[in-house]
Amino acid sequence: MSEFSQLRQRAGLSIGEAAEHLGYKDRQIYRWENGESAPRPAVIRALRSYRPETAAAKAGSVPEGFRFIDLFAGIGGLRRGFDAIGGKCVFTCEWDKYSQKTYLANFPDDDHEITGDIRSVNGDDVPDHDLLLAGFPCQPFSISGVSKRNALNRPHGFACEAQGTLFHDVARLIRDRRPKAFMLENVKNLVNHDRGHTFKVIMDILVKDLGYHVRAKVIDAKPWVPQHRERIIIVGFRDTVDFDFAGLSVPDGGPRLRDILHPGDGSEEAEKPFTEGRLATVSARYTLSEHLWGYLQAYADKHREKGNGFGYGLVGPDDVARTLSARYFKDGSEILVRQSGRPPRRLTPRECARLMGFDRPGGREMVIPVSDTQAYRQFGNAVAVPVIEAVAKLMEPHLLGVQPEVPVLERMVG
Repeated sequence: MSEFSQLRQRAGLSIGEAAEHLGYKDRQIYRWENGESAPRPAVIRALRSYRPETAAAKAGSVPEGFRFIDLFAGIGGLRRGFDAIGGKCVFTCEWDKYSQKTYLANFPDDDHEITGDIRSVNGDDVPDHDLLLAGFPCQPFSISGVSKRNALNRPHGFACEAQGTLFHDVARLIRDRRPKAFMLENVKNLVNHDRGHTFKVIMDILVKDLGYHVRAKVIDAKPWVPQHRERIIIVGFRDTVDFDFAGLSVPDGGPRLRDILHPGDGSEEAEKPFTEGRLATVSARYTLSEHLWGYLQAYADKHREKGNGFGYGLVGPDDVARTLSARYFKDGSEILVRQSGRPPRRLTPRECARLMGFDRPGGREMVIPVSDTQAYRQFGNAVAVPVIEAVAKLMEPHLLGVQPEVPVLERMVG
């Protein structure tokens, strides 16, 4: 008798009850029951901690809202938006070990492990869920990613076996599990990649092959955070709903960098290694060396003479920054903060957390357990959390409501 079978019987659960409690299909429960495959440790823990009275209490309580899975999770930016409206994350997939470390530090109470490689995930491995989230890899579709691959004579888009095809794994899980809805995120250039062919392929798969009703919109995060950051958001519903991005609640005006920069006046506590001293001033480690600052200026001058737009982005408290990228750790050139009488400085990782909306202005919610280099990469690859929260709010009534089954294929691209 398998360990799973012993624990299931000890808990007094039938096969069907175990499937319902754990969020898996009956056929997967039978595989674990017969020892054909081994369940994840989180499943075993859930059975060991099961108490009938707990289940009975839940039966009489208010429904828990909705369940979602977090694919290509990064450090949990997409998840935060849907946590904010009462969703429960039941499955996480992220391959990078440093991102896993940050994710686990910020979501320590999860009752599931992080799965590493989506290519090894079968539909039966994934618990039942209402919503699928996926910030699938953007390098094959981004302007910088395409330029780099062209220079190296490497394929990109769907021809890129390393990452371009990972969208098909997302589509595969949507096909196998048929969630009520999905939300996908990618760089703006996805729309124009390969003269629009890549985006057409993606939309055809989602709409024609999978039968979802889909809307897509490029959204600039500028009204929510002091940063130009354009990303495409693709939302799909299994059933016909009246979802439309026109209803997105967009703030008036918008914040400026002063809202996320360390004030350095003693109004916040020092946080090493980012700030130090009684006034919590930014550590000197973030100031560029004279050599690097000279190089960046010369580089910008050279390209300016050629009529190119390459160069650094020098900003102050009243400005809005360029897009924070994953390469920020190299020289910080896209966002350099002016300083009087010395070279400019990089943002600190704490300021990056605020710039991306993981921390609210002046706050310190995000746990940053990794090196500055890894933190810059992680925030540069992340989503602007307040944007996702706004989209989640727009999706909320359709996620919580019961929508009629209408077998009509409709392409809705906004």
